[in-house]
Amino acid sequence: QVQLVESGGGLVQAGGSLRLSCAASGRTFSSYVMGWFRQAPGKEREFVGAINRSGSSTYYTDSVKGRFTISRDNAKNTVYLQMNSLKPEDTAVYYCAAAAKLFLLTRDEGLYDYWGQGTQVTVSS
Repeated sequence: QVQLVESGGGLVQAGGSLRLSCAASGRTFSSYVMGWFRQAPGKEREFVGAINRSGSSTYYTDSVKGRFTISRDNAKNTVYLQMNSLKPEDTAVYYCAAAAKLFLLTRDEGLYDYWGQGTQVTVSS
């Protein structure tokens, strides 16, 4: 069992930056593929990006490529989402998720086993 707690959300102006953190409990953090998802008001939850177990490979949805960066620190049991050049359309609740059995990075949220409670990101124009 893994518990995930996101932090770092808030209100930022368009063009600004935020860094989200997701702290995981347990001793097996390095064995999980980690993903970030987001859900805007009135919309379905969507994939943002994912990172493999070692942190050597990442995968992003097209709308955030070049602006967002996922990294992880396995010694700290934490995964990060650095968000730059934020746009109003990035406004959403952001969730981190952990997948125990994945070997490849995926945008399929059904393959992630554990989820955090989410953190709100609001980008003003």
